[in-house]
Amino acid sequence: MSKSFKTFLKHTAKDFHNQSVNPPVVRASTIIFKSMKDIRSTQKKAKKNPTGGYYDYGRQGTSTTYILQKILTKLEESYHVFTTPTGFGSVFLAIFSVVRPGDEIIAADPVYSPTRILTENFLAEFNIKTIFYNPHDLKTLENNISKRTKLIFVENPGSNTFDFQDLGKIISIAKKNKILTAMDNTWGTPYYIKPIKLGFDMSIVSATKYYSGHSDVMGGSLAVNKKVFSKVKAAEKITGLRLGPDDAYLITRGLRTLDVRLDRHRENAKKVAAFLTKNKKIKLLYPYKKNSNNYKMWKKYYSGASGLMGLKIKSKNIKSVRKFVNSLKLFGYGYSWGGFESLALHQEYRETGNRRFLRLAKDEHLVRLHIGLEDPKDLIADLKQAMKNLI
Repeated sequence: MSKSFKTFLKHTAKDFHNQSVNPPVVRASTIIFKSMKDIRSTQKKAKKNPTGGYYDYGRQGTSTTYILQKILTKLEESYHVFTTPTGFGSVFLAIFSVVRPGDEIIAADPVYSPTRILTENFLAEFNIKTIFYNPHDLKTLENNISKRTKLIFVENPGSNTFDFQDLGKIISIAKKNKILTAMDNTWGTPYYIKPIKLGFDMSIVSATKYYSGHSDVMGGSLAVNKKVFSKVKAAEKITGLRLGPDDAYLITRGLRTLDVRLDRHRENAKKVAAFLTKNKKIKLLYPYKKNSNNYKMWKKYYSGASGLMGLKIKSKNIKSVRKFVNSLKLFGYGYSWGGFESLALHQEYRETGNRRFLRLAKDEHLVRLHIGLEDPKDLIADLKQAMKNLI
């Protein structure tokens, strides 16, 4: 990419044909041709160049979805990007594409709870076994590799507890054993880290989050290298996991300001983090403490940090933790994140999933904060007044 990331986002995909800054929304179920000869010609082109945007049926996409795919492919520095109706759709597509009955998956223990349910419970019914490793002890990964291991699935940082892992070491282990790799990169996005360039075979981002940026659209992206492209392409075709043109348009529009928004999320989060570390009852789960292993692993691979963080609050009274969250005025309460607004969520233990390596004391509680685009002084003042409830 000759232009910088920031410039590319502002100047890509202009529609000079319609004299529009943004490409139009093209909706289609039937792709119409002038003749049967045109259909066959398009099908031949699609076979010769499967990433070229040649379609003969609407389920395969339209020019609107194709434009988004090309933008994301450049951002990810990947061979191709597939888009799905939800972020979790991309998780499913990545796994479904490369594992079969009798195979084994090794996954990071702090993966997104639905990812854990999919791998640990649902896939087990199809004779696909999943083993979970400790993100802070990669021997628990290496020692569980067998001849049946087909995929190492990484979420970095870990969901809810924000564990940062030695990604380079994981890739080295995988390549040594000829195992495919996938990384859920929703927290960092390719703005802060490019997993395919680093050596992963697949990179997943929930476009619902920062790509969209406005909490009004669902979508997912799955970037791949050339090695796994054919497998994912075949799986996408048979499952019909394809993002619709209206959502593709909104995500493309959101991407125009991805860098501006993420820079602001990062700066706001940094200021809020500095304030939160002053409270002895709170252990901040965010890469800020320079002598910590989490910080070192973040600094080694990332160029920045997003706005999502966790708080491990020490309190013998869970009601005070709930009151702390419920007394916040500028933080909305709800799932998801990555929009312009700040959010807070008290994480009940069941919501973290059936983890092997997560140990919380009876008086420890998890709260997740998404630091939005508001004035950080206002957010800090809101947190300060709410902290009076922590006992």
